[in-house]
Amino acid sequence: MSLVKNVGTIGGLTALSRVFGFARDMLLARVLGAGAAADAFQLAFILPNTFRRLFAEGAFSVAFVPMYSRRLHSDEGEEAANRFANDTLAVFVWVLLGFSALAMLAMPGIVWLLAREYQEVPGKFELAVTLSTITFPYLGLVSLVAMLSGLLNARSKFAPGAFVPVLLNIVLITGLGAGFYIGHTGGSEAAIATALAISVPAAGVAQLSYMAWAVRKAGVHLRITRPRFTPEVKRLGMLILPATFGAGIYQISQFVDTFFATSLPQGSLTLLKLADRLNQMPLGIVGIALGTAILPMLARHIQTGDTREAQRLQANAVEMATLLTLPAAAALAICAPAFTTAFFVGGKMTATDGLIMGQIVMALVAGLPAYVLVKVFQPAFFSREDTKTPVWIAGGALIVNIAINFYVVPRYGIVGLAGATAFTSTLNVLTLYTILQARGWFHFTWKLAGRIGRQIIASAAMGAVLWLLVPLMADRYGASVVERVWSLAVLVGAGAIVFFAVAWIIGAIDKDLIAQLRRKRAAKTARPSE
Repeated sequence: MSLVKNVGTIGGLTALSRVFGFARDMLLARVLGAGAAADAFQLAFILPNTFRRLFAEGAFSVAFVPMYSRRLHSDEGEEAANRFANDTLAVFVWVLLGFSALAMLAMPGIVWLLAREYQEVPGKFELAVTLSTITFPYLGLVSLVAMLSGLLNARSKFAPGAFVPVLLNIVLITGLGAGFYIGHTGGSEAAIATALAISVPAAGVAQLSYMAWAVRKAGVHLRITRPRFTPEVKRLGMLILPATFGAGIYQISQFVDTFFATSLPQGSLTLLKLADRLNQMPLGIVGIALGTAILPMLARHIQTGDTREAQRLQANAVEMATLLTLPAAAALAICAPAFTTAFFVGGKMTATDGLIMGQIVMALVAGLPAYVLVKVFQPAFFSREDTKTPVWIAGGALIVNIAINFYVVPRYGIVGLAGATAFTSTLNVLTLYTILQARGWFHFTWKLAGRIGRQIIASAAMGAVLWLLVPLMADRYGASVVERVWSLAVLVGAGAIVFFAVAWIIGAIDKDLIAQLRRKRAAKTARPSE
């Protein structure tokens, strides 16, 4: 039950962040379109964020949280946990400063490796280097945010860490507002992109300030001391190295996708990233919430030897993941042209760009269930401090991804690139599950398989209705704001009603779980008057 509650807390705040992020990208599309400045900013934003997801929220979190949680629940309790956190912070700060400084000095080379084709457009390469140098300090700031978030997650305080992305998007929207003003007063697109880039590290300062306050409010007192490589810190480092690869196949693929996308016609990188925003809505809300909530809970069950509860927890997580991602993938695939036109076309974003973006969305969401399920399966390894096995799996999937890209990108362009990502992500998650089952750490039960089968039936029923509805309102998706909102509301409403009605009738939704939730909510309501 606590999994449902924690996922609801994280998912709700992540959904709020995704709404703000969506608003940010809608404004970005209209202000910069899919031109040279937009591509340069997208690259500059990709670099610190991919490193952040790979190291801070990926490798660091999956290694730090179980170790911190173990000390927190040991005989020494708070004292041991605080000592470990302070030792980690003392080393982590200097590593971040050193890495960020080296990366900023090497930025021309990094941009050249990822986007050498930018040199063919006058000023584009230089702008990308400048913007990337401005945004990269965000990595150090947000990595410290991730550490503080992991510390609170281990204490089952998930709300602050889930809220900080909202601050990022609020500050970036403010930066876009400044850029919009610059554009209206005669400023160039490069000036608009620069204003937006400056808002990225500014957002990092706001996020770190908020998390420092949240940690202090939770009664945790951290301080930066002289760096000491204690045995615990060394062990953390040994776990982080393989986890960097194993936890970050999706992030590493982002670098691979960026390399190939920058070799395609101008605007391809921007269209890919905006299309991924639609894909990231369910992925972020469900995947991040499940992955964040399940890791400390699973670690506790494994430490106490309660394998039955560990199996139940993972099964519930899989069921929740598929219940939300299967219909989301079907709806996004069918409604992609409508969504991309209604949300992004306007200003400097053309209708042709919107149609290409829709095709990219259709290819990306084919792997949506896999993107989320990997967040459920990987904690089963990390909670046992096995970060090596996912390395080999991720390495194999990445090699396959690169090989496929060399074939499909020249033939199918940016859509082929998105499809290759979806395929290799599915391959990755299937391999993870095969090994989990072979080791006896998790297995699909007939009950779980039957539930997922019924979810597929409900998704198919919803898909059939949407397939009929989408063409009927084709002229409205690019019309006035009112018509855009009205037409999308019809699609979303009809899809949701059909899916949940069919799912309830055929038993795709766990009615016992809902009944338990209602009883628990009723008990909470009654308790104050007792």
